[in-house]
Amino acid sequence: MSFSGYKKFIEAGDLVIVYMTRDNMTPIYISENGIFNNRFGVFHHNDIIGKQFGSKMVSSNYRGFVYLLHPTPELWTLVLPHRTQILYIADISFITTMLEMKPGVNVIESGTGSGSFSHSIARTIAPHGKLYSFEYHQERVNLAKVEFADHGYGDIIQMHHRDVCKEGFQMKDAVNAVFLDLPAPWDAVASAKEAFKQDQTGKICCFSPCIEQVARTVTALEANGFIDITMYECLIREHSVAPLQKISFSDALKDAQERRAKGLPSVDSVAIKRKLSKDEPVPTANEIEEAANLMLVSKTVGETRGHTSYLTFATFLPPTAIQLVDSANAKSD
Repeated sequence: MSFSGYKKFIEAGDLVIVYMTRDNMTPIYISENGIFNNRFGVFHHNDIIGKQFGSKMVSSNYRGFVYLLHPTPELWTLVLPHRTQILYIADISFITTMLEMKPGVNVIESGTGSGSFSHSIARTIAPHGKLYSFEYHQERVNLAKVEFADHGYGDIIQMHHRDVCKEGFQMKDAVNAVFLDLPAPWDAVASAKEAFKQDQTGKICCFSPCIEQVARTVTALEANGFIDITMYECLIREHSVAPLQKISFSDALKDAQERRAKGLPSVDSVAIKRKLSKDEPVPTANEIEEAANLMLVSKTVGETRGHTSYLTFATFLPPTAIQLVDSANAKSD
């Protein structure tokens, strides 16, 4: 089963993401005579084999149904077995874009952790790119190797068991981008510099949960000649969407005057609170016209929840480019 490709029909041995609700999905490997049980009933693997990915399947005892989804890096991020804290889709897409990942580029990732970001990188750089993933924890390395092979990324991802902060990457002139998710990324910056292709511009990103880590990382990046150092703070912010009725300025003024005369608090706009359902009466012509004047607006909740993360980006300049800059500066002096 490959995450980078797509197949139409489910076969024995395939990984299937079983969708029950938006917040309740689980991965299962299909095997002959296997059985999957959940609160929606009993699902026999033999009945799943041959169905199309995306199918709706009713349980054998008719208690409910599930959807059989094709695995993708995005879905795997939501259902994977957590071995460490992971990056989620919002951070993953931003980092992938900023590091200019695309098919054919070579990337270093350290550490591997649960392999969430590894899957997205591998799909992005496939089929000819290489991901060199480093992890200091032996058990995580072993588990990640099996997962990557099972998911069709064995030829793209090369796993390494190493503490890069102490031993370095031991690579030279090899990659276009580097991503560091380490307790002390500043200790790996010098080694990362050597790993970049020395005749091309490269990009590096360091993920850190504490601003003190960012400060030490920036110092190391500057000391090693990186440029364009930029830090972004990432926060999860939820938006609630509600329909509001459009209202003209004259109507708003009239409404405000009437409310003031009655001693009522003023309002900025009139919200449509009633939501139609199948149990409610058919709307009148006036209600339909009123609904046509609705606009959707969003607002953030009062409290922002979620962990804070800092993403520090920088650019590696090849030695030839640095020499040209130094030469130009010398002439200008």
